[in-house]
Amino acid sequence: MHARAIEQWHAYATSRDTSILDRLLADDVIFQSPVVHTPQKGKAITKLYLTAALETLGNDKFKYVGEWFGPSSAILEFETVIDGISINGIDMIGWNAAGQITSFKVMVRPLKAMNMLHAKMGEMLAAMAPK
Repeated sequence: MHARAIEQWHAYATSRDTSILDRLLADDVIFQSPVVHTPQKGKAITKLYLTAALETLGNDKFKYVGEWFGPSSAILEFETVIDGISINGIDMIGWNAAGQITSFKVMVRPLKAMNMLHAKMGEMLAAMAPK
């Protein structure tokens, strides 16, 4: 098990130091969002989405509440509250032999939370886009 990838993910989630993502994400990483139909491929777009997600979700109520590990993957369950709406979700993270994240899939529930998150993520991505 290469739990180092998850340790580094937690370090990023706590510090918000994007240089951690530069080292942690594989060049060919695939990100799957709960609100975007097509998988996003590559380090740059994945870094953008993960940074926007943490900015959107990572308030003082955000916490990981469970972790399950496989040989080269993990599922991390999270909870938070935004605008009075409780959000529950999971991050499904896979990594390679070098300990770099190769896949990152996010699932969110309930539908009310996902719809709100869709709008807020859109706003955050627009704000982060190069001008």
